[in-house]
Amino acid sequence: MKKTKVLVGLASCGIAAGAYKVYDKLKALQETDKLDIEIKKTGCIGMCFREPLVEVIDETGSYLYGEIDEEKAVEIFNKHLKQNEPVNDFIVKSDFVKSKDDSFWDGQVKIALRNCGVIDPENITEYEGQDGYKAIKEILEGKISQEQVIQTVLDSGIRGRGGGGFPTGLKWRFAFKNKSDVKYIICNADEGDPGAFMDRSLLEGDPHAVIEGLIIGAYAIAASEGVIYCRAEYPLAIKRLNIAIDQARERGFLGKDIMGVKDFNFNLYVKEGAGAFVCGEETALMASIEGERGMPRKRPPFPAEAGLWGKPSNINNVETFANIPYILLNGAESYSKYGTEKSKGTKVFALTGKINHGGSVEVPMGVSIKDIIFKLGGGITDGKKFKAVQLGGPSGGCIPDYLADTIVDYDSVNATGAIMGSGGMVVMDETTCMVDIARFFLDFTCKESCGKCTFCRVGTKRMLEILTRITEGEGKEGDIEKLEELAYQIKDNSLCGLGQTAPNPVLTTIKYFRHEYEAHIIDKKCPAKNCKKLITYTVNPDTCTGCTVCAKNCPVDAIDGGRKEVHFIRTDACTQCGVCYSKCKFDAILLS
Repeated sequence: MKKTKVLVGLASCGIAAGAYKVYDKLKALQETDKLDIEIKKTGCIGMCFREPLVEVIDETGSYLYGEIDEEKAVEIFNKHLKQNEPVNDFIVKSDFVKSKDDSFWDGQVKIALRNCGVIDPENITEYEGQDGYKAIKEILEGKISQEQVIQTVLDSGIRGRGGGGFPTGLKWRFAFKNKSDVKYIICNADEGDPGAFMDRSLLEGDPHAVIEGLIIGAYAIAASEGVIYCRAEYPLAIKRLNIAIDQARERGFLGKDIMGVKDFNFNLYVKEGAGAFVCGEETALMASIEGERGMPRKRPPFPAEAGLWGKPSNINNVETFANIPYILLNGAESYSKYGTEKSKGTKVFALTGKINHGGSVEVPMGVSIKDIIFKLGGGITDGKKFKAVQLGGPSGGCIPDYLADTIVDYDSVNATGAIMGSGGMVVMDETTCMVDIARFFLDFTCKESCGKCTFCRVGTKRMLEILTRITEGEGKEGDIEKLEELAYQIKDNSLCGLGQTAPNPVLTTIKYFRHEYEAHIIDKKCPAKNCKKLITYTVNPDTCTGCTVCAKNCPVDAIDGGRKEVHFIRTDACTQCGVCYSKCKFDAILLS
């Protein structure tokens, strides 16, 4: 009889939701009852909106339980694990029980995320049990040439998943052709946008896949040194990476004469970054590894020619490397059969914002944004209207609702003014002010500017000042035109990708939501009723009960009225703090 397995999702998302308490409770119950089952840790299962997650796999099949606390864990233990009676009320996915969340899994194709939520990420044996390290073994044992490995990656059509979308195989070929006594291969795990959640989930849930991808890349370009540059804010990812690196070294996949192949030497270590967004740019990242301030460098020379320490180097991101073992093991066609003509394979997205099913999803390229939001994502929270989606992180762009049929591929997304980025997808509803969203993202990129370029350093600051004025009701005629002029100057004259893409949120919101800018500037109104200084608060006499709660909580005593009398807000004294609106239990405070 197959031993029952219990998997508890213990990535950062699960831990934050209290999954360790559930794990400890199940382990304690097992110890007390001496039940012959296997309770294991695993990474992010993807369904973050139902954390903590517990999966029971027994001889009949798999049962995924969601929103589990200690009390529910006891019930699962007593009924399912001891009496073989699944607790249907807690099931969020199963082959035997229908769930309201089943649509979350429809259309997903797991390649990069194939082992996340399946294996214990701290156990190399479990990775090997999923064909882990089989690809590098077949390459070395079969004496597959470096050129053949690179050609397979080229034929797969995979493009860099870090945002630029440059063909991975072509990048490897450039590095391979440049001869040197030392070459470097680097994994960029420092993206700072919502897509970084996806990278972190991969590192926490399947670090060996990333490491194997790096080893294959090192073999292909003849690199002897490797670095995983990971921001220090991801302590769990760093911990599991270091465990995996030690295990891979013990197994002979890292070090000298790997798997008995003479002169194939490859060492790998983790470099902890300080979390600077600009270090997502490859030349700034290399400067940081070298101990310098993370600032971009002029190109040419490109990293493939003179990168880290002046030696030929190749940089790809986490998701790219995680795909490589699958491609080499299963063949280029197994990957290229998914996607569109120019954008092959799958893409992982971190769904967040005003969406019912937030989490990590992996879909084939070519799926529409609408299907991701309304099928996998379960639609907009509280039944509100979908307004826009911000794609590509802080440097991405906002795509309006009427372009929701746009498919996910590099060319189609770029045509909207957004970028694919590393996979952040922030969903917005009718209560979102697009001017304030542009201000929010520009505030981030302005603060993260390294300061090297005048256009980026000063230009983003001037744009932020204008946007702040507009959201505070002090916008002036000509501000929109000034924003556009500054945006194009910054895009055209900044040295690196951060500066070149920083204006994207502003340009796309002006392009698709110009009327909101005009309402802020001309009418002194925020159509979304979001910008506090542009909101007028009044009392609805038909619903006011005179309970006095609003008056008692008003910090500036701007509300008049006695008990059981209709109240009145003096607009000349009101500071638009919104306390009355949040405290009223009868929906008697109106916003205009």
